[in-house]
Amino acid sequence: MSTEHKKYVKVATYQRSKGNNAHNGDSYFYQEYDNRFVCAIADGLGSGQLAKESSQAVIDVIEQYPNATPDELVRLCNQTLTGKRGVVLGILELDYISNTYAFWSIGNIEMIVVNKAGEKKRLIPKSGYLAGYKCTFKIERGTLNNIRNFVMFSDGVLERELTKSYILDEDVSRIISYYEELNKDGRKDDTTLIAIRYDENQFE
Repeated sequence: MSTEHKKYVKVATYQRSKGNNAHNGDSYFYQEYDNRFVCAIADGLGSGQLAKESSQAVIDVIEQYPNATPDELVRLCNQTLTGKRGVVLGILELDYISNTYAFWSIGNIEMIVVNKAGEKKRLIPKSGYLAGYKCTFKIERGTLNNIRNFVMFSDGVLERELTKSYILDEDVSRIISYYEELNKDGRKDDTTLIAIRYDENQFE
């Protein structure tokens, strides 16, 4: 587990490989810029080193082109995936100026949005994957008003594991710690879980 505090967000992450694999096929990236925050999870199809190479190639593109539109990112990611395995991808963007969020996905990277009343909304992903050719993606948008947590995860996380009350915790490090304890005996798939706490009043 790792935890990091930014200006408007706190982020805690959990990642574990399938079985005893040396390489996790998932890669992730997050960064807070002046007026927005971006978080991405890419899951290379299959597992092991080849899956990791594909997912990391896509994350490198996202990191290299922070101002690219979703259409541009898909084009650039497809270019870098030529001759590689496919990838499923989810990207969350928090816009501090417009006070909105957008989550766009290709494949089964999922997200749960939790409001301050403890109500949970699951954002259903669009089927498909990036594999070097043109494809479509799904975008879901909402306002940051009344938001408590965002929880993003790859398909190694079972949704029923996130139905418990611990994902309502305002301390994202405790969310990850609790999940880590639940899964101390290992996973049957590469797993990435990222918990994000947003506060419009800024963190000190």
